[in-house]
Amino acid sequence: MTLASPTRDELASDYFDQLEFEPYPVQEDALLNWFASDQGVLVCAPTGTGKTLIAEAALFEALKTGKRAYYTTPLIALTEQKLQEMQAAAVRWGFSTDDVGLVTGNRRVNPEASILVVVAEILFNRLLHRDQFEFDDVCAVVMDEFHSFNDPERGIVWELTLGLLPEHVRLLLLSATVGNAYEFTSWLRRAHDRNIELVQSDDRKVPLTHHWIGDALLTEHLESMAAGEEEARYTPALVFCFNREQCWNVAEQLKGKKLLYDGQQAELGKQLNAHDWSQGAGPKLKQILYRGVGVHHAGVLPKYRRIVEELFQQKLLSVCVCTETLAAGINLPARSVVIPELLKGPPDKKKLIEPSAAHQMFGRAGRPQFDSQGHVFALAHEDDVKHLRWKVKYDQIPEDTKDPGLRKAKKALKKKMPKRRANQQYWTEQQFEKLYDAPSSKLASRGALPWRLLAHMLDVSSDLEPIRTLIDKRLQEGKQFEAGQKILDRMLMTLWTAGYVSLDPEPPKDEEEVGGAIKLDEEPGGSSSSPRIFVSAEVVKPRPQLLDDVPDVPPTPYIYRPQFAHPTETMQRLLHFRGVNPLYGVFLLNHLGVADRAERIQAIESILEIPGSVARFVRVPKHEELPPGPLATTRLDVQLLKLGLVTLEQLGAAEEEEEDNKRRQGDGIFEEERVWVLTLAEKL
Repeated sequence: MTLASPTRDELASDYFDQLEFEPYPVQEDALLNWFASDQGVLVCAPTGTGKTLIAEAALFEALKTGKRAYYTTPLIALTEQKLQEMQAAAVRWGFSTDDVGLVTGNRRVNPEASILVVVAEILFNRLLHRDQFEFDDVCAVVMDEFHSFNDPERGIVWELTLGLLPEHVRLLLLSATVGNAYEFTSWLRRAHDRNIELVQSDDRKVPLTHHWIGDALLTEHLESMAAGEEEARYTPALVFCFNREQCWNVAEQLKGKKLLYDGQQAELGKQLNAHDWSQGAGPKLKQILYRGVGVHHAGVLPKYRRIVEELFQQKLLSVCVCTETLAAGINLPARSVVIPELLKGPPDKKKLIEPSAAHQMFGRAGRPQFDSQGHVFALAHEDDVKHLRWKVKYDQIPEDTKDPGLRKAKKALKKKMPKRRANQQYWTEQQFEKLYDAPSSKLASRGALPWRLLAHMLDVSSDLEPIRTLIDKRLQEGKQFEAGQKILDRMLMTLWTAGYVSLDPEPPKDEEEVGGAIKLDEEPGGSSSSPRIFVSAEVVKPRPQLLDDVPDVPPTPYIYRPQFAHPTETMQRLLHFRGVNPLYGVFLLNHLGVADRAERIQAIESILEIPGSVARFVRVPKHEELPPGPLATTRLDVQLLKLGLVTLEQLGAAEEEEEDNKRRQGDGIFEEERVWVLTLAEKL
């Protein structure tokens, strides 16, 4: 006899009974809404509010009812930690670790398990291929860190997933606080016919205190944070840096600083000796860890990242230097957060960090189990620190002193006054205050449909109507909303021009049918073929002027809008690329046969993100040392000149006259205007 599944009320009672701690009000509210709702819940609460406890309720229900559920995260780095957490929860509920699995693009663990921890792209891909993946027995989808919906590059995956989920699958969306939660649930109801409950709170279990540090350098401040007895210390602390090189630099600067308390280093040594540190940055990382400092970013091998996480959770590390990735939800409980710099971006073009990113980082401070207060420290630029210290000394000597020695000392100090440098960008305490006082960001559809995503959708079905419907339902306003279909049409025309799809109905074939068409001599990628006409999504048919004295009437737009895009055999090439624009990937492959060895190396480097610490050691030799190879001379240079995208000087051509590269200043002085010769990667 088959036992009846427990009711929602019974499931709720069972779940609350097994909790080890009394839930916070927002947790209790969210849990009650989850077990009572028909279609799901959106939970918006500050970082550090224990949203994992809410997520586990959906997985508890799936296991207890013999159903399946997906737990999605925005980052591969986060899936491993969530796998371990959910497996531990399953065992706690009387199930097996084998009931929880993981599927990412790189790794699979128990892929047939009832509960699957996945990155958002995996769930989206399975929803596209419903003939291969069964969803009838899936009862819930948990989307953790759902504010990733705002990500301009990957947020669209979360967005389109909402539109593809079967009606019977309940949603549990877990997000940091957002500024338009009610409007978002209304949009979800209107666009996708999903009526989910809203639970939101601005209260933190551990309140935050924000500190501006204008008189101490980073290493000095961190050492002072680790001083004193347990209750007096501000550690463990997370130090957020905006690139990997800076992470290592900060960790190295902490050499010789006293960051560990008595007995901590001995236990730390035992733990470190239990692991193999021979690979990659292992030897370097081990020495840093031995001083109580961890380094955590995407470039560190996963096994080393896990060790750093475990040591930090065991309170054996005083400091973990990390990138923003960690703020996306990786569980490293810290008493304090330190922000050494409020600006991010390339040199000379840095901008103040976004309030949403700042709130994510700030929110990592304060551990509910251990702390009554979380602390966020922002540090001034080292130049400003030096100036402040100088000013303190300078102001100690009265301006009206009669003492000759003091007057001489004050005069000497004035000559040594530190100044801000012209090549540096600075930030202020007022900007820090604006960051933590800024309102929460609003959820909105950002970014266009990625090429790879479009290729996968067309591979599943050539019918464009479902794609157009999803685009029309995006959470956008004004011009962005109106531009959605036009952008899609331009992308389809590009795929058609390159021979990846055939369009139905076919595009206009000549300039007489549609004015303003652009004729291409050959398809992108270097493969020869018959000429094609590229037609923009909206072009204008010329209207003949009948009478000379009649004012010119605006021409009527001719809208070409295909209904089907049938993939050709070459479309499969686009599906093999993940970390690079697929059109560019195929373009490179089509050219590498002509390139010499040096050009192939540069071509591969053109798709890599090389850290600054490495890039300066692998700069492309100058034009005189490394002359252009066959790919540049026989294809790229000719095409770039033909398209008017470069000058002869940018290709390294000799100057006919020296004056061609000079410009006259107002005072009559000639100053050389430098023309940079393009590298092969820039040409590509």
